[in-house]
Amino acid sequence: MDEVAELLDGHGANPFRVRAYRNAAESIRKLDAAIVDLAESGGIDALMQLPGIGRSLAHTLAHLAHSGRLPMLERLRGENAPERLFTTVADIGPKLAQRIHEELGIETLSELSAAAHDGRLARIRGMGDKRVQAVREALAGRFRQTPSAGPAPVRQVPASSDAPPVGELLDVDHQYRQLARQGKLPRVAPRRFNPTNDAWLPVLHTERAGRHYTVLYSNTARAHELGATHDWVVICCDGDQHSGNWTAITAGYGALRGRRVIRGREAECALHYTAPTDSPPQPLMQKQFDFRT
Repeated sequence: MDEVAELLDGHGANPFRVRAYRNAAESIRKLDAAIVDLAESGGIDALMQLPGIGRSLAHTLAHLAHSGRLPMLERLRGENAPERLFTTVADIGPKLAQRIHEELGIETLSELSAAAHDGRLARIRGMGDKRVQAVREALAGRFRQTPSAGPAPVRQVPASSDAPPVGELLDVDHQYRQLARQGKLPRVAPRRFNPTNDAWLPVLHTERAGRHYTVLYSNTARAHELGATHDWVVICCDGDQHSGNWTAITAGYGALRGRRVIRGREAECALHYTAPTDSPPQPLMQKQFDFRT
């Protein structure tokens, strides 16, 4: 928690957010019992009773106690890998997680949920019906969704009522890419796919409606393979009401071809672009990718 605070501070994040992580670290240091024991015995409610620990940090601590991993720290270090994230889901081991990432090109749990509902995950070798259903149920608990009895007919996963609207996510994506192109963002040296240790990966910390966002270009094997490291944008949200990860891409086919979309929420993006607005439409992107392969 201390290291997260230091990295956030170095990136110019909101001072209140930095202070929240430092206060959380101090609360943990003062505990008589181990934080792991408290998380196991009392869960989220018990963690929220600690001074300076809100719902978002309580969920973060519970995940750390359960898995030994702190995804926020991994993102700030530039070392997080989708394959490791997928192994936190029921019935997905390291080899299967790597196969899912490489064959489907997905990076986040929300995208994994979309693939589990639209039939793509079932096409991966090793993903039988029972395992797909187990993934759906595990992710339904995380995203507060009702698991489906079978594959959904369209590639959409219903967003929970408190999930950020796609318009907000697209606005965050636009801000990140604009500031990154202008060279106005701090850069980190990712530990993956970076043999020269070059600090090339821009990081944005921003807020919308009380939600905190950490935003980076995708630094995954699939993004490098497709030359999409400066197109795919991973948007990570942590807040007291909702936490999650989404990937913004340039659509390579269909009615939204050339538009920025949020994977797994394409139908909402289509409605967003057709809704009346006082702002000029987003320009079409020159480089496009077809993610169906």
